[in-house]
Amino acid sequence: MLPLGERRRSHDGASMRPKLESVHPVVMSRDVPRSIRFYEALGFALVGQDAEDNPKYARIQRDDVELHLQWHDAKEWAYPNDRPTYRFVVRDVDGLYEQFRKQPDVSDMTDMTDTPWGTREFHVRDPDLNGLQFFPLYRVVP
Repeated sequence: MLPLGERRRSHDGASMRPKLESVHPVVMSRDVPRSIRFYEALGFALVGQDAEDNPKYARIQRDDVELHLQWHDAKEWAYPNDRPTYRFVVRDVDGLYEQFRKQPDVSDMTDMTDTPWGTREFHVRDPDLNGLQFFPLYRVVP
């Protein structure tokens, strides 16, 4: 194992440094087919699942964002716990807000808010109460 920060050599001898390229969060679900339908209402498309009937694991994608949906037993939901929150950087957050507002399956959604810390964002909770927050990377100042 190389020490942190040390560079590897590629097959042609050039120096390479490890690079994180993306992250694909695994979102807990009590009902993966229901979660798939919910995220499809948000514009995600199913790109893979472990079983055709009653999947326990699925991959969904919208643009360059991929999420994984994983079934968890009801016993894991029986006690109060914090649900994770995922922040999505988006282009045209107002346009996305309008898209989601028109979806009947998206009922747990906040109003668009200009925050004191300088972002313009809105939040959605999926059927399993996972938090989804949408905001632009850079705020356009008039």
